[in-house]
Order: sequence, then C-alpha cells, then structure tokens
Amino acid sequence: MTSPMRELGEMQYQREADARLRVGIVGVGWHAYRNLLPTLTYLPVSLDAVCDIDVDRARVTSAQYGAHAYSSTADMYRDADLDAVLVSVSPKLHPELTCEALDAGLHVWLEKPPAMRAAQVEEIERHRGDRVVVVGFKKAFMPATRKAREIMAGPDFGRLRSLLAEYPMTIPADGADVLQRGDYANWLANGCHPLSFMLAVGGAVDAVTVHRGHSGGGVCILEYANGALGNFHLADGGRLPFERYAIYGDGGHITVENSSRVSWHRGIPFSYGRTTSYAPDGADHGTTVWEPQNSLATLENKALFTQGFYDELRYFCDCVIEGRAAVDGSLSFALDIMRVYEAALLSDGARMPTVVQS
Repeated sequence: MTSPMRELGEMQYQREADARLRVGIVGVGWHAYRNLLPTLTYLPVSLDAVCDIDVDRARVTSAQYGAHAYSSTADMYRDADLDAVLVSVSPKLHPELTCEALDAGLHVWLEKPPAMRAAQVEEIERHRGDRVVVVGFKKAFMPATRKAREIMAGPDFGRLRSLLAEYPMTIPADGADVLQRGDYANWLANGCHPLSFMLAVGGAVDAVTVHRGHSGGGVCILEYANGALGNFHLADGGRLPFERYAIYGDGGHITVENSSRVSWHRGIPFSYGRTTSYAPDGADHGTTVWEPQNSLATLENKALFTQGFYDELRYFCDCVIEGRAAVDGSLSFALDIMRVYEAALLSDGARMPTVVQS
C-alpha cells in the first residue's frame, strides 16, 4: 500500500447517484446484515441479487431490499445481470467463491480475511484478470488511518522510525499445527485488524519475530522494508475495550485511539529551565486532535463511518466505476498481511522472513 489513500469526496446517497453498479451479495449472515447491507444506502449501487445457502434467509433479506433471492451462486451468475459481487462468508470459502465470481467476469469485494493461507490469495490473483478486487480490511480504510497517512506524507513528520500497536490479542502456541489443520484461529479472525493498520501506515514487512507469554499474549515485532520497526503488543486479557496505535517520526508522533481519536503530537518550542508556559503563542506546535462530533445527528460519528465500512466499499465502487485497479485493500496488500500472519505463527521466538527464499 505505497500510494496515499484517495480522499473521498462528499458522500452521495444511493438514490442520488447518477450511475449505479448492479451488485449481488453472497452471504447475508449477521455480520453482513448489521454492517454491509446498511452501508449500501450511502453507495452508488443497486442491490439486485442476494445469495445464501439458507434459502429462507435469502428470501426475507432480498424482499427487504427489492432484490432476487438465490441459494446457488451459479444460478445467480447465470440469471442476474451483475457488475460486481460482495462476498461475506467464512474465509475457508472465500477463495473458491471469489475465483468463481472472477471467472464469471465480475468485480469482487470480499470480507477480511481473504483466505486461510497466503497461497490461496495468490490463486485468487491468477483468476483476477482485469477485474477489481478489494479486501475489506476496515482498519486500513477508516478515517483515522487516512488522517495518519496524510500527516505522514506531509513535510513535518519526516521519516517513519517506529510503530506501536496495542490490541486485545493472543497467539496460539502450536502455530505450525494451526496452519496444518487449517484452524480459523483468532489470530487470523481478529489479528488481521491491527496488522492491516500496521501495514497500511508502515508498508511492506520483511520479517517477523514473536515472543509468546504462557497464556498467549506477548509481542510481535515487524521489521519493515523501509528500516522501521513495528511493535505489536499482544494484549492478553480478554476483550479489552481499548485499541491504540502510536506512529513515531522525526517531527513528532501520531496516536490513534479506539479508531476514533487521532492526535498529532509535535511538542512545543521551549528553553530548558526557562520556558514557563506549556501553551506558548502560536498554533503551529503542540498537539492537534481529531475526533467525531457526538452532539449532532451527523454521519461521521456512526460506526459505519468511523470503523471504515463505508470507506472500503466506496473505494471499491469508485475503482470499478472509474475503471482503475485497486491499490488500497488490493490482493497484493492482502498477500502481505497473510504472509505476516503465517510468519508470526511459525516464529516461536525466531526471526521468520515473510517470504522464504528458495
């Protein structure tokens, strides 16, 4: 993810869009129903088809949205006139369903994680052709991430030196067996969230070292290709209601707390032993904070927007409509994350390259 994320313009409601993508959705379980379908209200799309192996669930959901119901993707691709499909099922099924949709000539947005193994992402890439594929790593798309990247690209941040992530996470002790068995461990299900943020702002990773505590917590060290180090603190302790990132550069550091508070810390001009005010004149120093307004019924304070659901789906729609390949959330980005995931499982205290040289 080397290029800055495109700044999205003013939001346009679905009913206001001049051009709409004809989309179908595969999988309308609770996640899709809570987080994906409501987001369509703010996107230039027309939901024409709903597919789920639970026939009754497909029918009642399709009726709500005025779409056609299917229990078979093959039937949907044969009968429905679609531009794109949204895939939100188990990651064990993502590769097969994504390849099927690509072979049917459709653009694909798919939920994270894209697969169970890195090699499966490479297989999806072999089927992609000229179609757009975006993986829904929401923390790579959320407004807080976009603001952090904007600051990092500015003249004052300087060189990325290090990055710290704190997230309620553990890692399995039997990592090699997890990969062998094909387990859907929490390290993949939710660990991909902080990893996607860390790679979105830090870039590609060359090697990973994990030191695991007795109960599963510990530290995951990322060696970035640009020379920076990332420290992913695996905060053992259950579902802690806290998530924090700190990005350190030459000119200051950025913090992102709970996905909704971004702070740019630049320090103040001072003379040691002489300066008496922590708030000297001027506004080009100190700390600037961005956070949602919660006193108004605005959109920017709603989870669909703060968490990145809108941004990831809007980016996918824009790429398809404008005929350009995805950079953010691309298969290349997804492959980098899956390689870090696998290397971390295999580390066991040793330095593990993300790509094993033959």
